[in-house]
Amino acid sequence: MTDTRDQADAAGLNTRLPTAEEIDSAAHAATAIAVALDIDGVLRVSGQDGQDVHIAPAVGELIIELLGHVASGNMVTLVPVGTMLTTQEAADMLNVSRPHLTKLLKEGEIAFEPVGKHRRVPLSALMAYRDKRYAARSAGLNELARLGQEFDRG
Repeated sequence: MTDTRDQADAAGLNTRLPTAEEIDSAAHAATAIAVALDIDGVLRVSGQDGQDVHIAPAVGELIIELLGHVASGNMVTLVPVGTMLTTQEAADMLNVSRPHLTKLLKEGEIAFEPVGKHRRVPLSALMAYRDKRYAARSAGLNELARLGQEFDRG
């Protein structure tokens, strides 16, 4: 009989939320790594042969950020910048349905590349759309707040 913990461990945090034990572990690890960073920002850990391995500051900060997301109970997927996403992966990243994402692709809102009968979405195009959508939403909320203040004064 397979233990549920073994099944959860095998699934990985890119397909499921972290367990309470993983959240706690990530929080402690993030704190330990932050404390372990030297004054110059370089993280030093022991390698297999006992020699110090120096981890660059940017990589150390990335590790801490990743652990912070897990410690917050978030599912985490690492996606290299040049990655081409399936429509389902892109929809999941935008938190929209795949049919809605397909509509955005057809309307030219997000660039894509056809691959046979399928579409692949460059991560950079998806992030550009997300940033544009966020900016438009922020501008709309700011305008709404301005109009509300004018209404209160009038």
